[in-house]
Amino acid sequence: MKTAMKTLGIGLAAACLSAQALAADVTIRIAHLNPEDPFASHSGAMTAVFKSLVEASSNGEIEVQLFPNGQLGKDNEVIDQVRAGLVESAISSSGGMAQHYPLVGVFDIPFAFPNIGVASRVISKESAFGEKFVADLEGATGLEVLGLIDSGGFFAFTNSERPITSVADMEGLKIRTMTLPTHEAIISSLGGQPTPLPWAEVYTALQTGVADGQMNPVPIIAFAKFDEVQKYLSVTNHIITPYIWTMNKEFYEGLSPEHRTLVNWASEVATEAGRSMSRVIEASERGLPALAAKMEVNVVPPAEQAKFAEAAQPAVRALIEEQYGAEGIAMLDALLASIDEENAF
Repeated sequence: MKTAMKTLGIGLAAACLSAQALAADVTIRIAHLNPEDPFASHSGAMTAVFKSLVEASSNGEIEVQLFPNGQLGKDNEVIDQVRAGLVESAISSSGGMAQHYPLVGVFDIPFAFPNIGVASRVISKESAFGEKFVADLEGATGLEVLGLIDSGGFFAFTNSERPITSVADMEGLKIRTMTLPTHEAIISSLGGQPTPLPWAEVYTALQTGVADGQMNPVPIIAFAKFDEVQKYLSVTNHIITPYIWTMNKEFYEGLSPEHRTLVNWASEVATEAGRSMSRVIEASERGLPALAAKMEVNVVPPAEQAKFAEAAQPAVRALIEEQYGAEGIAMLDALLASIDEENAF
């Protein structure tokens, strides 16, 4: 039954997309989960910049159509559509990508990144680790990776029960996670109850008490309006995960050399615009200051962060080794080595 429903869903998506296609020489359809407003989310900024650059620079030969806000389905479903050639491109969370490439979970080792500068340099196609990670992902999925970017910043916890000031405060809290075993391991190791849910269900789950809280970067907490259904925001900076911009490989390789060059440089510029927009949102009235006006905000100090790390790091490393074996540990160690190298920069 699930297979039949999935096939029906893909068929409906294909019909919808076909109906919207226009008579450009080349049409690139890009899907993502977040708002279209370029000042509200990094993927909104990325797609807006990419569309502007590509359409203007191709003299109308390429049209870029945007499908934000999860219009075409859940993250993992849209990646299915890109792999099948029903959609040309998508910008996806690590939770969606994990169902196609589980090794994305190596990014979830808690407190591995010392600051956002190091994270920005490592979570990039151009870094030593980024090159290794992208090559492995492309080989495993058959996708072309256009960009690698952080998901909006370091993760914070929100919940409706109490401020989180120590590991003890996590006890018994039902925390929504992405469908990532590594995220579930983090919450369990801290004494909470992981509640994996797709993105489309999170607001309602928090509103109804199915989940007490969730974890996400500040820009995502802000545009998702979680301040409407959560009282407390605790800045822990415990993980930072990637968003991965992919394109159907057959479509990409079928572009003319001129159009492929245009897509390459436009996606590079757009990715940097998205990275910068996340930092602007975090610091502006669209980010933490706005949330602090409506929520009780606390920052977990370094001494307590060390206790979070002591509890969670071994659990995540053990899970990676158990589920992904030597390949997983090798990828994790390559990530940690890249972080060390960039931190010495």
